[in-house]
Amino acid sequence: MTLWYSCQVMCGIFGYIGPRDPVPIIMGGLRSLEYRGYDSAGIAIIEGQNLQIRRASGKLKKLEDLIAKQPVTGQFGLGHTRWATHGRPTEENAHPHRDCKGRIVVAHNGIIENYLSLKRKLISDGHTFRTETDTEVIAHLIEQHFDGNLEQAVLKALSELKGLFAFTAVSADDPQKIVAVREGAPIIVGSADGEGFVASDVPAVLPYTRSILFLDEHEVAVVARDGIRLFDSAGKPLKPQFQHISWDPVMAEKGGYKHFMLKEIYEQPTAISNTVLGRFSLDTNKVHLEDVAFTEDQWKSFRHIRILACGTSWHSALAGKYMIESIARLPVEVDYASEYRYRNPVILPYTLFIFITQSGETADTVAAQRQVRDSGSKILTITNVVGSMTTRVADAVLYTRAGPEIGVASTKAFTTQLACLYLIAIHLSKLHGTLSDAQVRKALTDLVELPHKLEKILENAKHIEEVSKFLFRHHDFLFLARGIHFPIALEGALKLKELSYIHAEGYPAGEMKHGPNALIDEDLPVVFLGAYDPESPESHQRYEKVLNNIKEVKSRDGIIISVGNENEPDLIESSDHFIPLSPTNEYLLPILEVLPLQLLAYHCAVRRGCDIDQPRNLAKSVTVE
Repeated sequence: MTLWYSCQVMCGIFGYIGPRDPVPIIMGGLRSLEYRGYDSAGIAIIEGQNLQIRRASGKLKKLEDLIAKQPVTGQFGLGHTRWATHGRPTEENAHPHRDCKGRIVVAHNGIIENYLSLKRKLISDGHTFRTETDTEVIAHLIEQHFDGNLEQAVLKALSELKGLFAFTAVSADDPQKIVAVREGAPIIVGSADGEGFVASDVPAVLPYTRSILFLDEHEVAVVARDGIRLFDSAGKPLKPQFQHISWDPVMAEKGGYKHFMLKEIYEQPTAISNTVLGRFSLDTNKVHLEDVAFTEDQWKSFRHIRILACGTSWHSALAGKYMIESIARLPVEVDYASEYRYRNPVILPYTLFIFITQSGETADTVAAQRQVRDSGSKILTITNVVGSMTTRVADAVLYTRAGPEIGVASTKAFTTQLACLYLIAIHLSKLHGTLSDAQVRKALTDLVELPHKLEKILENAKHIEEVSKFLFRHHDFLFLARGIHFPIALEGALKLKELSYIHAEGYPAGEMKHGPNALIDEDLPVVFLGAYDPESPESHQRYEKVLNNIKEVKSRDGIIISVGNENEPDLIESSDHFIPLSPTNEYLLPILEVLPLQLLAYHCAVRRGCDIDQPRNLAKSVTVE
């Protein structure tokens, strides 16, 4: 099927109109969006009634080299970086795509579900197609309806398109405007004095403006130098609601680090501090979630919790289940959002649904959220992006305040999600009376101390890099843990797979005898999470069981890497490689444990020569199913 050649998961779109040279601005925007797609790239520039296109397969550098050899100048235009799940990343399939006359171009993210029937009809009407992409259908469909007004042609074309997508269009015959459309996939508009920007994600426009319009479903924006006009899909004018984004543009730059991911790992102490800032008080011994739009009576009414997420966010959801059940004594279910949509779940009365998504645009998560909204249940979303789609579907929002996360492999988004879930657990415990005042005060004091303990791990990063020297050539890993630490084993295995392309699995340590023990030999590194809360007898009991698991693996010649409390002689003696942590309470230990696992995955990937910020076959967030 030719659908193989569409941008099925996530591509990057950037457009600019204004008084400055558009080429360096658009190319800069594409560089900041390259994490969204790096199979091919292209740019379309209009000067007067002259439209020029440059496209290249491969990473953005290939397009930069092409433009250096074949310069292009103009007044405005748009660019695109492509990520395709299947098909050849050729120059032919690169965006932007043209109509028959080469006067209209389109850059697109998503899937046109009915493109085959549209393509057959357009061919019968005399249109000639140059590519095998579904995107080209949009350009020809706009051409079919074009009578001199681009936005009217886009609106008519939109009425015939089916699927989940976003696109931008420009025309040499209706100059000085960019038309942007949202039908499921994210797209934003930035406004500055005499300038307009269109992008797939916020960081791309931060160097130029913090005044952002998040297009809602079925909305069309016309971006011009004299302002922004907004319409619904029927052409009815709407009032644009711009939001001020507080992220500093410097936050989206590498800041001297070799990779975005490494920078984001080191930002975690600050990110955690920002996440919890103002949300609790040791003076009142309370968690304050006034920014979450639930009344105290609503919080008290919840009797069940259901958490839905995908990928790394699903791992934070699993850890959140342990926190809320143990601290607040409320039953919690965790679902993959991508699976929840396709079954007929039983929803109990007084259930709070929590959706977790870093970008706020994950397609499966937002679709499941809409399904839950239709049931009438209350929805809280945990996200990092102000104004993202998840925030508009939810009843209440808890922002992680992590700042922009550019690296495809999530780091600070994950740990700040855990911090949010910890706050929710304590808040619910206070309302339901499951913790004493002294226990709440201790839990909050531990949270105050957490950033400092994260910094201590980072001070030991050189040791973790040394450990990676002994491990990066291995082909398989196991990550083992018990209790709330099991989701961190899953996350550690995922990070190693994402970054270094090493096969890795996370398991509950108690399940080793049920099969995985057969894998253990002298070539298998096994990572154990052995940290525990010294003030909790139950936590120490779990630690002792982990020690027994270590001995079992060691007796079969496995290579032991352990992460645990500093100055723990039994653990140090049992391990081939030991990574120390400062102890804290059981529910904050996951935030400490995951940081060395992120660093271990990072350094293994560096030694294997892998692309850290843009791992093969992956994209930052899955914005189209």
